[in-house]
Amino acid sequence: MAKVSFIGLGVMGYPMAGHISKAGHDVTVFNRTTLKAEKWVKEHKGKLAKTPMEAAKESDFIFTCVGNDNDLKEVTLGDKGLFKSAKKNCVYIDNTTASAEIARELYKKAEGLGFQFLDAPVSGGQAGAENGALTVMMGGNEEAFIKASPIIDCYSKKIKLLGPAGNGQLAKMVNQICIAGVVQGLSEAINFGLNAKLKMEDVIETISKGAAQSWQMENRFKTMIDDKFDYGFAVDWMRKDLKIAMEEAKRNNSPLPITKIIDDYYAEVQKMGGNRWDTSSLIKRFRK
Repeated sequence: MAKVSFIGLGVMGYPMAGHISKAGHDVTVFNRTTLKAEKWVKEHKGKLAKTPMEAAKESDFIFTCVGNDNDLKEVTLGDKGLFKSAKKNCVYIDNTTASAEIARELYKKAEGLGFQFLDAPVSGGQAGAENGALTVMMGGNEEAFIKASPIIDCYSKKIKLLGPAGNGQLAKMVNQICIAGVVQGLSEAINFGLNAKLKMEDVIETISKGAAQSWQMENRFKTMIDDKFDYGFAVDWMRKDLKIAMEEAKRNNSPLPITKIIDDYYAEVQKMGGNRWDTSSLIKRFRK
């Protein structure tokens, strides 16, 4: 049993922390909305902390899963941040989807304070978090990866160290670029099929066994046809992630013309009131 702190109990962090607790670890949680942390403590074995600094104190492993770079800076480097209390030789694992720059910054600061850091963004959405079946893309050193892997295994089905600090975040950018293109293609295809008066359930059943198959097709085609978009990762968060990817693409000279177009399409979805719709809502642009 390890002493673990988990900071950030959103739609992803809440069940992720729960899986760590269910595995028998001693978990202390912090969330900006205290009521949510209190609810978590009632549902799981664990303790509630009033600040990230308090949560991280004496922990062997510290996890964060927050919104963006600014949130991450607040809970790490802020006046009551976890860097104020993290003990030497602990491992800090950040599951936030953030920039590679802040991952490298936190790695260096942690190293200077005598503990280790892994950037470890996840893929699999809310369902993956609830089922303990996330994919985790990691950057950092191998020693920290080996130490933290048994804890990360509590909420994941696949974890892989992809190189130095920042590489986990870069891999997540690749992931989001791929998803955006696939969802747009699926939206166009379903709209085409419906306009052609095809029975799309039968069409998808058939083509999903061939080269067109994708996770998005298997898991979202039915809800897209039914005009239902309350099944996972929100448009607001996708736009945040695509912005990070496009900013990084400028730095490494990687044109992202299709990604930019799709990001603009997501902006249209937001104007339709779809900020909290899941990413498959791209089809709404066609099915108004």
